[in-house]
Amino acid sequence: MARKMLIDGEVNQTNQVEEEAHFDFDLFVIGAGSGGVRAARFSANYGAKVGICELPFHPISSEVIGGVGGTCVIRGCVPKKILVYGANFGGEIEDARNYGWEVNEKVDFNWKKLLHKKTDEIIRLNGIYKRLLSNAGVKLYEGEGKIVGPNEVEVTQLDGTKLRYSAKHILIATGSRAQRPAIPGQELAITSDEALSLEDLPKRAVVFGGGYIAVEFASIWRGMGATVDLFFRKELPLRGFDDEMRAVVARNLEGRGINLHPRTNLTELTKTEEGIKIYTDHKEELLADVVLFATGRAPNTKRLNLEAVGVELDNAGAVKVDEYSRTNIPTIWAVGDVTNRMNLTPVALMEGTCFAKTVFAGQPTKPDYNHIPCAVFSIPPLSVVGLSEEQALEQANGDVLVFTSTFNPMKNTISGRQEKTVMKLVVDAETDKVLGASMFGPDAPEIMQGIAVALKCGATKQQFDSTVGIHPSAAEEFVTMRSVTRRVTAGGKPKTTNP
Repeated sequence: MARKMLIDGEVNQTNQVEEEAHFDFDLFVIGAGSGGVRAARFSANYGAKVGICELPFHPISSEVIGGVGGTCVIRGCVPKKILVYGANFGGEIEDARNYGWEVNEKVDFNWKKLLHKKTDEIIRLNGIYKRLLSNAGVKLYEGEGKIVGPNEVEVTQLDGTKLRYSAKHILIATGSRAQRPAIPGQELAITSDEALSLEDLPKRAVVFGGGYIAVEFASIWRGMGATVDLFFRKELPLRGFDDEMRAVVARNLEGRGINLHPRTNLTELTKTEEGIKIYTDHKEELLADVVLFATGRAPNTKRLNLEAVGVELDNAGAVKVDEYSRTNIPTIWAVGDVTNRMNLTPVALMEGTCFAKTVFAGQPTKPDYNHIPCAVFSIPPLSVVGLSEEQALEQANGDVLVFTSTFNPMKNTISGRQEKTVMKLVVDAETDKVLGASMFGPDAPEIMQGIAVALKCGATKQQFDSTVGIHPSAAEEFVTMRSVTRRVTAGGKPKTTNP
Protein backbone atom coordinates (compact mmCIF):
# COMPACT_ATOMS: atom_id res chain seq x y z
CA MET A 1 0.00 0.00 0.00
CA ALA A 2 1.33 3.43 -0.88
CA ARG A 3 2.37 5.36 2.24
CA LYS A 4 0.67 8.72 2.54
CA MET A 5 2.14 11.71 4.30
CA LEU A 6 -0.01 14.53 5.64
CA ILE A 7 1.88 17.82 5.72
CA ASP A 8 0.08 21.07 6.58
CA GLY A 9 -3.22 19.49 5.71
CA GLU A 10 -2.20 18.26 2.27
CA VAL A 11 -1.74 14.63 1.24
CA ASN A 12 1.56 14.23 -0.62
CA GLN A 13 2.21 10.99 -2.42
CA THR A 14 5.24 9.97 -4.40
CA ASN A 15 4.56 9.33 -8.06
CA GLN A 16 2.44 6.19 -8.51
CA VAL A 17 4.98 4.56 -10.82
CA GLU A 18 7.68 5.21 -8.20
CA GLU A 19 5.58 3.67 -5.44
CA GLU A 20 5.06 0.49 -7.44
CA ALA A 21 8.70 0.23 -8.51
CA HIS A 22 11.17 -2.00 -6.72
CA PHE A 23 13.92 -0.26 -4.79
CA ASP A 24 16.99 -1.71 -3.12
CA PHE A 25 16.20 0.42 -0.04
CA ASP A 26 13.38 2.45 1.39
CA LEU A 27 16.02 4.93 2.54
CA PHE A 28 19.65 5.48 1.64
CA VAL A 29 21.63 7.92 3.80
CA ILE A 30 24.80 9.63 2.60
CA GLY A 31 26.86 10.47 5.69
CA ALA A 32 27.03 8.58 8.99
CA GLY A 33 27.43 11.48 11.39
CA SER A 34 25.06 12.30 14.22
CA GLY A 35 22.09 13.24 12.04
CA GLY A 36 22.57 10.48 9.49
CA VAL A 37 22.98 7.70 12.05
CA ARG A 38 19.96 8.89 14.04
CA ALA A 39 17.77 9.10 10.93
CA ALA A 40 18.94 5.68 9.70
CA ARG A 41 18.38 3.92 13.03
CA PHE A 42 14.98 5.43 13.73
CA SER A 43 13.78 4.85 10.17
CA ALA A 44 14.84 1.20 10.44
CA ASN A 45 13.00 0.94 13.75
CA TYR A 46 9.87 2.14 11.96
CA GLY A 47 10.22 -0.75 9.52
CA ALA A 48 12.20 0.80 6.68
CA LYS A 49 14.95 -1.01 4.83
CA VAL A 50 17.93 1.33 5.22
CA GLY A 51 21.40 1.67 3.72
CA ILE A 52 24.03 4.22 4.72
CA CYS A 53 27.48 5.11 3.40
CA GLU A 54 30.46 6.82 4.99
CA LEU A 55 34.17 7.07 4.30
CA PRO A 56 36.25 4.78 6.52
CA PHE A 57 37.89 6.23 9.61
CA HIS A 58 41.67 6.33 9.89
CA PRO A 59 42.48 6.93 13.59
CA ILE A 60 45.91 8.45 12.96
CA SER A 61 45.56 10.46 9.76
CA SER A 62 43.38 13.56 9.43
CA GLU A 63 43.54 13.41 5.63
CA VAL A 64 40.32 11.42 5.18
CA ILE A 65 37.34 13.23 6.64
CA GLY A 66 35.28 10.17 7.38
CA GLY A 67 34.29 7.70 10.03
CA VAL A 68 30.97 6.52 11.43
CA GLY A 69 30.08 9.02 14.12
CA GLY A 70 30.89 12.03 11.94
CA THR A 71 32.66 15.25 12.81
CA CYS A 72 31.35 15.36 16.38
CA VAL A 73 32.70 11.98 17.40
CA ILE A 74 35.78 11.77 15.17
CA ARG A 75 37.03 15.35 14.72
CA GLY A 76 34.86 17.62 16.81
CA CYS A 77 32.94 17.75 20.07
CA VAL A 78 34.21 14.56 21.71
CA PRO A 79 37.99 14.77 21.12
CA LYS A 80 37.90 18.53 21.71
CA LYS A 81 36.15 18.08 25.07
CA ILE A 82 38.76 15.48 26.05
CA LEU A 83 41.48 18.06 25.34
CA VAL A 84 39.53 20.67 27.32
CA TYR A 85 39.45 18.30 30.29
CA GLY A 86 43.19 17.77 29.93
CA ALA A 87 43.88 21.51 29.74
CA ASN A 88 41.72 22.20 32.81
CA PHE A 89 43.95 20.20 35.11
CA GLY A 90 46.75 22.75 34.85
CA GLY A 91 44.65 25.39 36.58
CA GLU A 92 43.18 22.84 38.98
CA ILE A 93 46.64 21.80 40.13
CA GLU A 94 47.52 25.45 40.75
CA ASP A 95 44.30 25.99 42.72
CA ALA A 96 44.89 22.83 44.78
CA ARG A 97 47.91 24.29 46.56
CA ASN A 98 45.80 26.63 48.71
CA TYR A 99 43.52 23.72 49.55
CA GLY A 100 46.36 21.95 51.30
CA TRP A 101 47.63 19.75 48.47
CA GLU A 102 51.41 19.66 48.40
CA VAL A 103 52.21 19.83 44.71
CA ASN A 104 55.78 19.58 43.48
CA GLU A 105 57.11 22.76 41.93
CA LYS A 106 57.54 21.06 38.54
CA VAL A 107 54.48 19.39 37.07
CA ASP A 108 55.03 17.61 33.77
CA PHE A 109 52.40 17.24 31.06
CA ASN A 110 52.62 14.35 28.59
CA TRP A 111 50.84 15.44 25.39
CA LYS A 112 51.44 12.16 23.58
CA LYS A 113 49.82 10.18 26.39
CA LEU A 114 46.67 12.33 26.24
CA LEU A 115 46.65 12.07 22.44
CA HIS A 116 46.84 8.28 22.67
CA LYS A 117 44.00 8.13 25.19
CA LYS A 118 41.92 10.46 23.03
CA THR A 119 42.44 8.29 19.96
CA ASP A 120 41.52 5.14 21.89
CA GLU A 121 38.24 6.74 22.93
CA ILE A 122 37.40 7.80 19.37
CA ILE A 123 38.08 4.27 18.12
CA ARG A 124 35.79 2.92 20.85
CA LEU A 125 32.97 5.33 19.96
CA ASN A 126 33.40 4.63 16.24
CA GLY A 127 32.83 0.95 17.00
CA ILE A 128 29.77 1.73 19.13
CA TYR A 129 28.19 3.77 16.33
CA LYS A 130 28.80 0.93 13.87
CA ARG A 131 27.14 -1.52 16.27
CA LEU A 132 24.17 0.81 16.71
CA LEU A 133 23.61 0.73 12.95
CA SER A 134 24.10 -3.02 12.72
CA ASN A 135 21.76 -3.72 15.65
CA ALA A 136 19.08 -1.61 13.99
CA GLY A 137 19.43 -3.61 10.77
CA VAL A 138 21.01 -0.77 8.79
CA LYS A 139 23.42 -1.83 6.03
CA LEU A 140 26.68 0.15 6.15
CA TYR A 141 28.79 0.74 3.03
CA GLU A 142 32.26 2.24 3.47
CA GLY A 143 32.91 4.65 0.64
CA GLU A 144 32.04 8.06 -0.77
CA GLY A 145 28.44 8.53 -1.87
CA LYS A 146 26.91 10.78 -4.45
CA ILE A 147 23.46 11.13 -5.95
CA VAL A 148 23.06 10.11 -9.59
CA GLY A 149 19.29 10.33 -9.82
CA PRO A 150 16.20 11.18 -7.76
CA ASN A 151 16.18 7.58 -6.52
CA GLU A 152 19.75 6.41 -7.12
CA VAL A 153 23.01 6.65 -5.17
CA GLU A 154 26.53 5.71 -6.26
CA VAL A 155 29.08 4.63 -3.65
CA THR A 156 32.77 4.72 -4.57
CA GLN A 157 34.87 2.43 -2.40
CA LEU A 158 38.52 3.13 -1.56
CA ASP A 159 39.71 0.69 -4.23
CA GLY A 160 37.74 2.64 -6.85
CA THR A 161 34.89 0.14 -7.16
CA LYS A 162 31.60 1.91 -7.86
CA LEU A 163 28.35 0.45 -6.55
CA ARG A 164 24.86 1.75 -7.33
CA TYR A 165 21.74 1.43 -5.20
CA SER A 166 18.19 2.58 -5.69
CA ALA A 167 16.14 4.05 -2.86
CA LYS A 168 12.62 5.35 -2.39
CA HIS A 169 14.08 8.19 -0.32
CA ILE A 170 17.61 9.62 -0.15
CA LEU A 171 18.88 11.57 2.85
CA ILE A 172 21.90 13.88 2.66
CA ALA A 173 23.72 14.12 5.99
CA THR A 174 27.29 14.95 4.98
CA GLY A 175 27.93 17.73 7.53
CA SER A 176 30.45 20.51 7.00
CA ARG A 177 34.20 21.04 6.64
CA ALA A 178 36.68 23.62 7.90
CA GLN A 179 37.45 26.55 5.60
CA ARG A 180 40.77 28.29 5.01
CA PRO A 181 41.08 32.01 4.23
CA ALA A 182 42.76 32.63 0.89
CA ILE A 183 45.97 34.32 1.99
CA PRO A 184 49.55 33.68 0.82
CA GLY A 185 51.05 30.77 2.72
CA GLN A 186 47.68 29.45 3.89
CA GLU A 187 48.93 25.88 3.30
CA LEU A 188 51.26 26.33 6.30
CA ALA A 189 48.28 26.61 8.67
CA ILE A 190 46.13 23.84 10.08
CA THR A 191 42.40 23.54 10.79
CA SER A 192 40.63 22.03 13.77
CA ASP A 193 40.87 18.61 12.08
CA GLU A 194 44.65 18.56 12.36
CA ALA A 195 44.71 20.43 15.68
CA LEU A 196 43.15 17.44 17.39
CA SER A 197 45.98 15.14 16.29
CA LEU A 198 49.16 17.22 16.40
CA GLU A 199 52.23 15.07 16.86
CA ASP A 200 53.80 17.62 19.20
CA LEU A 201 52.23 20.19 21.51
CA PRO A 202 53.14 23.67 20.24
CA LYS A 203 55.03 26.07 22.48
CA ARG A 204 53.88 29.08 20.44
CA ALA A 205 50.41 28.97 18.88
CA VAL A 206 48.56 31.52 16.76
CA VAL A 207 44.80 31.15 16.35
CA PHE A 208 42.98 33.10 13.64
CA GLY A 209 39.22 33.40 14.18
CA GLY A 210 36.72 34.71 16.69
CA GLY A 211 34.20 31.88 16.89
CA TYR A 212 33.79 29.12 19.43
CA ILE A 213 36.38 26.83 17.81
CA ALA A 214 39.02 29.57 17.95
CA VAL A 215 38.26 30.44 21.57
CA GLU A 216 38.23 26.78 22.62
CA PHE A 217 41.57 25.88 21.05
CA ALA A 218 43.16 29.05 22.40
CA SER A 219 41.99 27.95 25.87
CA ILE A 220 43.21 24.38 25.36
CA TRP A 221 46.72 25.29 24.24
CA ARG A 222 47.10 28.01 26.86
CA GLY A 223 45.91 25.59 29.54
CA MET A 224 48.64 23.19 28.46
CA GLY A 225 51.31 25.85 28.80
CA ALA A 226 51.68 27.25 25.28
CA THR A 227 52.01 30.94 24.47
CA VAL A 228 48.82 31.77 22.55
CA ASP A 229 47.94 34.75 20.34
CA LEU A 230 44.31 35.02 19.22
CA PHE A 231 43.56 37.19 16.18
CA PHE A 232 39.99 38.09 15.18
CA ARG A 233 38.31 40.62 12.91
CA LYS A 234 35.72 42.08 15.29
CA GLU A 235 36.04 44.12 18.47
CA LEU A 236 35.15 41.06 20.56
CA PRO A 237 35.22 37.29 19.96
CA LEU A 238 32.08 35.10 19.69
CA ARG A 239 29.99 37.17 17.29
CA GLY A 240 26.30 36.30 17.64
CA PHE A 241 26.46 35.78 21.40
CA ASP A 242 25.29 38.32 23.98
CA ASP A 243 27.61 41.35 23.78
CA GLU A 244 27.98 41.67 27.55
CA MET A 245 28.99 38.02 27.84
CA ARG A 246 31.40 38.35 24.92
CA ALA A 247 33.21 41.10 26.81
CA VAL A 248 33.40 38.89 29.91
CA VAL A 249 34.90 36.04 27.86
CA ALA A 250 37.47 38.39 26.32
CA ARG A 251 38.56 39.65 29.75
CA ASN A 252 38.90 36.11 31.00
CA LEU A 253 40.94 34.97 28.00
CA GLU A 254 43.37 37.76 28.75
CA GLY A 255 43.27 36.89 32.44
CA ARG A 256 44.31 33.36 31.58
CA GLY A 257 47.30 34.72 29.66
CA ILE A 258 46.01 34.62 26.06
CA ASN A 259 47.16 37.58 23.92
CA LEU A 260 44.15 39.09 22.13
CA HIS A 261 44.45 40.93 18.80
CA PRO A 262 41.00 42.40 17.98
CA ARG A 263 40.16 44.01 14.62
CA THR A 264 43.15 42.25 13.07
CA ASN A 265 43.51 40.10 9.96
CA LEU A 266 46.37 37.79 9.02
CA THR A 267 47.72 38.74 5.60
CA GLU A 268 50.52 36.23 4.95
CA LEU A 269 52.33 33.22 6.36
CA THR A 270 55.90 32.27 5.53
CA LYS A 271 58.10 29.39 6.63
CA THR A 272 61.36 30.24 8.37
CA GLU A 273 64.01 28.30 10.30
CA GLU A 274 62.59 29.71 13.55
CA GLY A 275 59.01 28.72 12.76
CA ILE A 276 56.02 30.09 10.86
CA LYS A 277 56.15 33.86 10.44
CA ILE A 278 52.80 35.64 10.60
CA TYR A 279 52.11 39.04 9.04
CA THR A 280 49.03 41.11 9.94
CA ASP A 281 47.22 44.06 8.38
CA HIS A 282 48.59 46.18 11.27
CA LYS A 283 52.14 45.50 10.10
CA GLU A 284 52.76 43.15 13.00
CA GLU A 285 55.09 40.16 12.67
CA LEU A 286 55.01 37.10 14.90
CA LEU A 287 56.63 33.67 15.02
CA ALA A 288 54.70 30.51 15.87
CA ASP A 289 55.07 26.75 15.86
CA VAL A 290 51.46 26.28 14.80
CA VAL A 291 48.89 28.54 13.10
CA LEU A 292 45.27 27.44 13.41
CA PHE A 293 42.67 28.77 10.99
CA ALA A 294 39.29 28.72 12.75
CA THR A 295 37.45 30.98 10.35
CA GLY A 296 34.25 29.04 9.79
CA ARG A 297 32.96 25.90 8.16
CA ALA A 298 31.27 25.20 4.82
CA PRO A 299 28.58 22.61 3.99
CA ASN A 300 29.91 19.38 2.43
CA THR A 301 28.02 19.47 -0.86
CA LYS A 302 30.68 19.85 -3.57
CA ARG A 303 31.15 16.14 -4.35
CA LEU A 304 27.53 15.04 -4.11
CA ASN A 305 26.56 15.78 -7.75
CA LEU A 306 23.56 17.77 -6.51
CA GLU A 307 23.48 20.35 -9.29
CA ALA A 308 23.24 17.61 -11.91
CA VAL A 309 20.25 16.09 -10.12
CA GLY A 310 18.62 19.49 -9.63
CA VAL A 311 18.84 19.85 -5.83
CA GLU A 312 18.81 23.53 -4.95
CA LEU A 313 21.66 25.05 -2.91
CA ASP A 314 21.90 28.45 -1.26
CA ASN A 315 24.69 30.99 -1.73
CA ALA A 316 26.81 29.27 0.93
CA GLY A 317 26.50 25.91 -0.83
CA ALA A 318 24.08 24.52 1.75
CA VAL A 319 21.19 22.27 0.75
CA LYS A 320 17.92 24.21 0.76
CA VAL A 321 15.13 22.39 2.59
CA ASP A 322 11.61 23.07 3.80
CA GLU A 323 10.35 22.87 7.39
CA TYR A 324 10.37 19.07 7.18
CA SER A 325 13.95 18.85 5.81
CA ARG A 326 12.77 18.06 2.27
CA THR A 327 14.59 19.48 -0.76
CA ASN A 328 12.96 20.67 -3.95
CA ILE A 329 13.28 17.08 -5.23
CA PRO A 330 10.47 15.19 -3.43
CA THR A 331 12.53 12.03 -2.86
CA ILE A 332 15.64 13.80 -1.54
CA TRP A 333 16.00 15.16 2.00
CA ALA A 334 18.78 16.70 4.10
CA VAL A 335 19.58 17.16 7.80
CA GLY A 336 22.43 18.54 9.89
CA ASP A 337 25.20 21.00 9.09
CA VAL A 338 24.87 20.41 5.36
CA THR A 339 21.65 22.48 5.52
CA ASN A 340 23.34 25.28 7.51
CA ARG A 341 20.32 25.87 9.72
CA MET A 342 21.59 25.57 13.29
CA ASN A 343 24.89 23.72 13.26
CA LEU A 344 24.90 21.81 16.53
CA THR A 345 25.12 18.05 17.06
CA PRO A 346 21.92 17.80 19.16
CA VAL A 347 20.09 19.77 16.47
CA ALA A 348 21.20 17.27 13.82
CA LEU A 349 19.90 14.50 16.08
CA MET A 350 16.56 16.31 16.40
CA GLU A 351 16.32 16.82 12.64
CA GLY A 352 17.13 13.14 12.01
CA THR A 353 14.43 12.09 14.47
CA CYS A 354 11.85 14.39 12.88
CA PHE A 355 12.75 13.11 9.41
CA ALA A 356 12.21 9.48 10.42
CA LYS A 357 8.88 10.28 12.07
CA THR A 358 7.73 12.30 9.06
CA VAL A 359 8.68 9.84 6.33
CA PHE A 360 8.38 6.41 7.93
CA ALA A 361 6.14 6.74 11.00
CA GLY A 362 3.32 8.71 9.41
CA GLN A 363 3.86 11.51 11.97
CA PRO A 364 4.78 14.72 10.13
CA THR A 365 7.10 16.51 12.57
CA LYS A 366 8.90 19.82 12.19
CA PRO A 367 12.16 20.44 14.07
CA ASP A 368 11.68 23.04 16.83
CA TYR A 369 14.55 25.52 16.96
CA ASN A 370 13.28 27.53 19.93
CA HIS A 371 15.22 27.56 23.21
CA ILE A 372 18.13 25.43 22.03
CA PRO A 373 20.97 25.71 24.56
CA CYS A 374 24.60 25.73 23.53
CA ALA A 375 28.02 26.08 25.11
CA VAL A 376 31.48 27.38 24.29
CA PHE A 377 33.97 25.12 26.04
CA SER A 378 36.51 27.78 26.81
CA ILE A 379 38.19 27.63 30.22
CA PRO A 380 35.94 28.36 32.05
CA PRO A 381 32.97 27.81 29.71
CA LEU A 382 30.17 30.04 28.44
CA SER A 383 26.66 28.65 28.02
CA VAL A 384 23.45 30.28 26.79
CA VAL A 385 19.83 29.52 25.96
CA GLY A 386 17.15 31.67 24.38
CA LEU A 387 17.64 35.27 23.29
CA SER A 388 20.61 37.51 23.92
CA GLU A 389 19.89 41.01 25.19
CA GLU A 390 20.41 42.36 21.67
CA GLN A 391 18.06 39.79 20.11
CA ALA A 392 15.42 40.44 22.77
CA LEU A 393 15.49 44.17 22.02
CA GLU A 394 15.12 43.48 18.30
CA GLN A 395 12.05 41.31 18.87
CA ALA A 396 10.48 43.11 21.83
CA ASN A 397 7.29 45.12 21.59
CA GLY A 398 8.02 46.85 24.86
CA ASP A 399 10.61 47.03 27.58
CA VAL A 400 13.15 44.36 28.41
CA LEU A 401 14.40 43.80 31.95
CA VAL A 402 17.98 42.65 32.41
CA PHE A 403 19.12 40.90 35.59
CA THR A 404 22.80 40.17 36.15
CA SER A 405 24.96 38.67 38.88
CA THR A 406 28.74 38.88 39.02
CA PHE A 407 30.54 37.10 41.82
CA ASN A 408 33.69 35.30 42.84
CA PRO A 409 32.95 31.55 42.95
CA MET A 410 33.25 30.09 46.43
CA LYS A 411 36.08 27.83 45.30
CA ASN A 412 38.14 30.87 44.27
CA THR A 413 37.94 32.47 47.72
CA ILE A 414 40.36 29.80 48.98
CA SER A 415 42.32 29.07 45.79
CA GLY A 416 42.97 32.77 45.26
CA ARG A 417 42.10 32.67 41.56
CA GLN A 418 40.88 36.09 40.38
CA GLU A 419 38.12 35.11 37.98
CA LYS A 420 34.49 36.15 38.15
CA THR A 421 31.42 34.12 37.27
CA VAL A 422 28.75 36.13 35.43
CA MET A 423 25.07 35.21 35.05
CA LYS A 424 22.35 36.99 33.15
CA LEU A 425 18.59 36.77 32.64
CA VAL A 426 16.67 38.71 29.97
CA VAL A 427 12.98 39.16 30.78
CA ASP A 428 9.97 40.58 28.93
CA ALA A 429 8.78 43.45 31.16
CA GLU A 430 5.13 43.06 30.20
CA THR A 431 4.68 39.27 30.39
CA ASP A 432 7.44 38.50 32.96
CA LYS A 433 8.53 35.67 30.67
CA VAL A 434 12.24 34.80 30.73
CA LEU A 435 13.46 35.25 27.16
CA GLY A 436 17.10 34.27 27.57
CA ALA A 437 19.75 33.16 30.03
CA SER A 438 23.54 33.24 29.93
CA MET A 439 26.31 32.06 32.22
CA PHE A 440 30.06 32.30 32.08
CA GLY A 441 31.91 30.32 34.70
CA PRO A 442 32.66 26.81 35.98
CA ASP A 443 29.94 24.23 35.22
CA ALA A 444 27.97 26.67 33.05
CA PRO A 445 26.86 24.03 30.48
CA GLU A 446 25.71 21.63 33.22
CA ILE A 447 23.66 24.39 34.86
CA MET A 448 22.28 25.80 31.61
CA GLN A 449 20.79 22.47 30.54
CA GLY A 450 18.33 22.73 33.44
CA ILE A 451 17.61 26.39 32.71
CA ALA A 452 16.81 25.38 29.11
CA VAL A 453 14.04 23.10 30.35
CA ALA A 454 12.53 26.01 32.28
CA LEU A 455 12.60 28.31 29.24
CA LYS A 456 11.16 25.56 27.04
CA CYS A 457 8.24 25.39 29.47
CA GLY A 458 7.72 29.17 29.28
CA ALA A 459 8.96 30.01 32.78
CA THR A 460 8.45 33.50 34.17
CA LYS A 461 10.84 35.50 36.33
CA GLN A 462 8.41 35.14 39.23
CA GLN A 463 8.68 31.35 38.91
CA PHE A 464 12.47 31.63 38.97
CA ASP A 465 12.19 33.81 42.08
CA SER A 466 9.87 31.36 43.85
CA THR A 467 12.21 28.42 43.25
CA VAL A 468 14.36 27.43 46.22
CA GLY A 469 18.07 27.43 45.46
CA ILE A 470 20.68 24.78 46.22
CA HIS A 471 23.11 26.24 48.75
CA PRO A 472 25.99 26.72 48.51
CA SER A 473 26.15 26.55 44.72
CA ALA A 474 26.68 28.90 41.80
CA ALA A 475 23.43 27.72 40.24
CA GLU A 476 21.35 29.26 43.04
CA GLU A 477 22.18 32.71 41.69
CA PHE A 478 19.70 32.11 38.87
CA VAL A 479 16.84 32.03 41.41
CA THR A 480 18.09 34.84 43.66
CA MET A 481 18.57 37.69 41.17
CA ARG A 482 15.93 40.09 42.51
CA SER A 483 17.13 43.55 41.46
CA VAL A 484 16.84 44.80 37.90
CA THR A 485 20.26 45.75 36.52
CA ARG A 486 18.69 47.79 33.73
CA ARG A 487 15.40 48.29 31.91
CA VAL A 488 15.73 48.89 28.18
CA THR A 489 13.20 49.86 25.52
CA ALA A 490 13.59 48.44 22.04
CA GLY A 491 15.76 50.86 20.12
CA GLY A 492 16.35 52.90 23.26
CA LYS A 493 18.80 53.27 26.10
CA PRO A 494 18.71 51.83 29.61
CA LYS A 495 16.07 53.57 31.74
CA THR A 496 17.54 52.52 35.05
CA THR A 497 20.88 51.17 36.12
CA ASN A 498 21.61 49.49 39.41
CA PRO A 499 25.31 48.99 40.19
